[in-house]
Amino acid sequence: VYSSPLRKAAGTNGYSLHPIITRVQSERDHNRQKAPSYQNLHRELLLSHKRGLLLEEKPELKRVLEQRRLERHKEEEMARQGPSDLEMELRKRQQKLQEEEIRQRENQQKIPEFVRVRDNLRRTQTFDQP
Repeated sequence: VYSSPLRKAAGTNGYSLHPIITRVQSERDHNRQKAPSYQNLHRELLLSHKRGLLLEEKPELKRVLEQRRLERHKEEEMARQGPSDLEMELRKRQQKLQEEEIRQRENQQKIPEFVRVRDNLRRTQTFDQP
């Protein structure tokens, strides 16, 4: 059913190529002649892409989706790495400050109201005097 690409030429001892293969080879030769112009076009596209000339050519939706994907990837990477020493130290300091604020509020609530009002009045009087 299938014939081999090489077939015996009539009346000769040698083989000739199947007509389909010769046609494919001739098309390849034709494409090779076109190749330099296509290569030049491709090279020009690559260079303009590297220079960033085609960045504005992207649709806005595609740019937004790509930006979101990059941000999500960055966040996932940060989550995998865990907190750094600096972040841990900053969290400790923040926690200490919050605890100190809570203690100050509790101390303020323990002081009678008339004492707090008097202290506030003293402060305002000293600020008003030149």
